[in-house]
Amino acid sequence: MTDSFILADWMQHRQARVEQALSDRLPNSNKTQTSAKLIEAMRYATLNGGKRLRALLVYATGEALHTELAVLDAPASAVEMIHAYSLVHDDMPMMDNDDLRRGQPTCHKIYGDATALLVGDALQSTAFEVLCDNVLPVTQQSQMIKTLAQQSGALGMAGGQAIDLESVGQSLSLEDLQSMHELKTGALIRASVRIGALASSHASETILSKLDSYARCIGLAFQVQDDVLDVIADTETLGKTQGSDIALNKPTYPALLGLPAAQQKANDLVNQALAELDDLPYNTQALAELAQFVVQRSH
Repeated sequence: MTDSFILADWMQHRQARVEQALSDRLPNSNKTQTSAKLIEAMRYATLNGGKRLRALLVYATGEALHTELAVLDAPASAVEMIHAYSLVHDDMPMMDNDDLRRGQPTCHKIYGDATALLVGDALQSTAFEVLCDNVLPVTQQSQMIKTLAQQSGALGMAGGQAIDLESVGQSLSLEDLQSMHELKTGALIRASVRIGALASSHASETILSKLDSYARCIGLAFQVQDDVLDVIADTETLGKTQGSDIALNKPTYPALLGLPAAQQKANDLVNQALAELDDLPYNTQALAELAQFVVQRSH
């Protein structure tokens, strides 16, 4: 990455790369002796576009630490599969009951609740299978697996989703809201950055700590911006139902802080994230611009 680095071009190339990597690694009904409907639904839920932010963070972190793209394809695919599984389950009637995801009918609307439930289960298992498919030393590989397991489980993303469900209609303090979102949204973003770093042989504890602080800030900024967009964007732009959080009476940053203060908080978090990159002896331009992208996006 040089002074001529253009984020949009870099993103487009990495998004296309992970899309192909996902397609190659997902089961194919023509080659697999199992339910064709399940395989079709898994591919529908995963290969439907999206920002691929988590994969982009794997690539940006790994590339900054001089890791080859081919080594990063598997971990980038794994975090996207975990993310896709979480969205499938999150959209189901017993959770958020959403009809749209990325501008398309949600998985359960097309394939039914039972198949959607199995899609999430199967994507989670496949993610860990994919993460093991690399040539890295066992120590690095085990650290990556442990990171993804911890950050997607009860003490990470799933725990945050549980708190979110329990908080509907409740009054949360700003501290409690932040804790919830650091798990629900932030945990997998932190996992993506850490896994990208662990794919490199240059990931010292000091570097991992700095990168984790960066990821924690942008993970929370991402959620704050999501809350803002739920208020100011329209359904067509969002690709999902506008105002869904308000309709479900969920606690959000605009509800607690007001819209201008919520927008300022997102910007403050990005500035904190950028400060964490300043001392790293690597080219972190992609990471820095992705942090800006988190609060500048419209969906």
